[in-house]
Amino acid sequence: MPKLEGFEFWSRTLGGARHVVAPMVDQSELAWRLLSRRHGAQLCYTPMLHAQVFVRDANYRKENLYCEVCPEDRPLIVQFCANDPEVFVQAALLAQDHCDAIDLNLGCPQMIAKRGHYGAFLQEEWDLLQRMILLAHEKLSVPVTCKIRVFPDIDKTVRYARMLEKAGCQLLTVHGRTKEQKGPLSGPASWEHIKAVRKAVAIPVFANGNIQCLRDVERCIQDTGVQGVMSAEGNLHNPALFEGRSPAVWELADEYLAIVQRHPCPLSYVRAHLFKLWHHTLQVHQQLREELAKVKTLEGIAAVSQELKLRCQEDMSRQKEGEKPAGGLPFFHWICQPYFRPGPKEGSRENGAARSKRALEEEEGSVDVLSKNKQKKQLRNPHKTFDPSLKPKYAKCDQCGNPKGNRCVFNLCRGCCKKQASQETADCPGHGLLFKTKLEKSLAWKGAQPRLPDPQQAGPREPTGFPEVVGSALA
Repeated sequence: MPKLEGFEFWSRTLGGARHVVAPMVDQSELAWRLLSRRHGAQLCYTPMLHAQVFVRDANYRKENLYCEVCPEDRPLIVQFCANDPEVFVQAALLAQDHCDAIDLNLGCPQMIAKRGHYGAFLQEEWDLLQRMILLAHEKLSVPVTCKIRVFPDIDKTVRYARMLEKAGCQLLTVHGRTKEQKGPLSGPASWEHIKAVRKAVAIPVFANGNIQCLRDVERCIQDTGVQGVMSAEGNLHNPALFEGRSPAVWELADEYLAIVQRHPCPLSYVRAHLFKLWHHTLQVHQQLREELAKVKTLEGIAAVSQELKLRCQEDMSRQKEGEKPAGGLPFFHWICQPYFRPGPKEGSRENGAARSKRALEEEEGSVDVLSKNKQKKQLRNPHKTFDPSLKPKYAKCDQCGNPKGNRCVFNLCRGCCKKQASQETADCPGHGLLFKTKLEKSLAWKGAQPRLPDPQQAGPREPTGFPEVVGSALA
């Protein structure tokens, strides 16, 4: 069959999907996708998969895709991160029989994407992206799609989208934030950018950003003219978002745990989903937050969820008539509802430019602006401080800037010391490197060994009177 393209692909293969669950690392696994589909999602993406690992590691393919094949889980788009056309296509060829399209991640703004040189950190390399999309479009039996972030400039964003369309992209998801907008500096997504892209291209466009409820979905489609709307955080806090419902948290938590029983996934995924679903309740019953973080089994997680349910029902029974939700929430804490990420504190912007999260942490020294990782460390050790002025000072290596060894004879770190000691055949007792000593011992041992006679210089052997026999006959 000929490969469907553009609007024909969206309407026939994807069923004209308008409600889309985003690709989320460790979060859009099969169990969560099935839960979302039961509650209004019409199209789902897998978590982002690393193309190079997918090609070389059969276990990675099995755990992340092949074992998750399920007839109910369609239509499905598999997303890869990659920075090499050949590797991207090899991974896509291994995945294409298990999905309806292959998506190239050009939107991840995290530091791991910067180090790995993929995601949003490829958005300036247009020649490379053209080659990747073009090769995939030629080689694959399913369409290739892209998920991008915008540039600050609308015109450049439009040119970027047109370039991807020309290369062979059949569907474009536009996240209306720049790659610098992340974490506490996220801010609102720009629907103006998305609207401009939608008008400029002749392929279907999905919008991503600012979606917390069904009204947002409808408003976004109306304001931007896109074919569908993708939700990530909104879906994690309320999987029934696309139904326009805000059910009791335990209703969806119990349903999700039942699906996990049939379609197992790592316990870390389950725990993360429960933290999101019970987010507002865990602000009230904080001791159960610690219990949820510590349990080591699925049964343990289910028990904590049941205890949270009982606590919520007790809170409901004590609720007074006309009482309003605390903390400015739209609903009481036991109801699924949006989570609005707190922005940076007043004064965190200088000359209109957003400052980094690390800069905010160093300036404020407050738990409120610490990263989630640091907050977890502080929970485990309340006396831990992240004040840089209290950190111990280390002398730096003369070559690379890492801390040097206090007793290093070269005044270097271990890595640089090992390299130099090897080149000079020298010792460094401080790092336990003994190249010179080992060489001297080796030469001394060789000198002490008796010389064996050279068989070519030895004369003919005297006859022994015994016939020659092979070794196996004597054994």
